[in-house]
Amino acid sequence: MAESKLLRMDNVGIVVESLDDAISFFTEIGLKLEGRGTIEGEWAGRVTGLGSQCVEIAMMVTPDGHSRLELSRFLNPPAISDHRTAPVNALGYLRVMFAVENVDELVSRLIKHGAQLVGEVVQYENAYRLCYIRGTEGLLIGLAEPLGNK
Repeated sequence: MAESKLLRMDNVGIVVESLDDAISFFTEIGLKLEGRGTIEGEWAGRVTGLGSQCVEIAMMVTPDGHSRLELSRFLNPPAISDHRTAPVNALGYLRVMFAVENVDELVSRLIKHGAQLVGEVVQYENAYRLCYIRGTEGLLIGLAEPLGNK
């Protein structure tokens, strides 16, 4: 039997209340909707351990085609806990970080769509300008502008 090896990270899953709002938000960041559908059936519940389930999902892809977000809205069973207001030092999965071309311009656009800047946009050495925002449904998102030789 061949030794197992990691091929890539396939996607990051985010559970949301409104799939339409989440799709709009991540589209504004620059991702594209790759597909949308409903997942249900005995096999799906066996994977998640939730038993009978019905989940509406949307797959969003980055412009380079290498990274994806799987947005999920649970119809059955309903979501049972909410970690969206956890501070940045909370244990567990925290945020998704995107590399962007113009962090200031993007933050301005996202604020017009209801996002809030968590702290401020800061420069790390000569490498990045970065920040955290709370986007749709309070999701914590990191934005980093690589500075290169600027």
